[in-house]
Amino acid sequence: MHARKTWPAVFALTFCLAGCNPAPAPTTTAAPDTHDADLKAIHDTEAAWSQAFSTKDVDKITSYYAEDAAVYMPGMPVIKGMTSIKAGFKGMMTDKNYSLSFTPDGGDVAKSGDVGYTHGTYTTTSTDPKSKKIVKQKGKYLTIFKKQSDGNWKAVEDSISNDAPPMPAK
Repeated sequence: MHARKTWPAVFALTFCLAGCNPAPAPTTTAAPDTHDADLKAIHDTEAAWSQAFSTKDVDKITSYYAEDAAVYMPGMPVIKGMTSIKAGFKGMMTDKNYSLSFTPDGGDVAKSGDVGYTHGTYTTTSTDPKSKKIVKQKGKYLTIFKKQSDGNWKAVEDSISNDAPPMPAK
């Protein structure tokens, strides 16, 4: 007797379930493509940073570095951390002839939008500590930037390479 009552219920349930569509798979919203805006922000940061060197204000210059940044300069050990970076730049800024300008000539931003890099050329003018004469030096650089929690970009790795030894400034 039970079988007679159970089969109609099984068939009814089967037809009901067959008419049900499975729930649609959840859709994932792709993150917006911010590549161009991020690259522009990095280039704008770099332009402001280059301009900051004309002020010789160590705090302003080093504000473009992350707290745990590293700077790689020719003939020197790696400079790590904000305290050491500030000390290094403070020494340079005491030279009344010191100037630095740099210009990016390329770069990119990771698809994730949290890391980017630039590379370009630089020119410095300074006083040679041995001869006390004004010298000029040209070179290239590679800087890796990381987007901070506030949305600003800061340098986390900054590598500088001279093209040749310093030459007397003309």
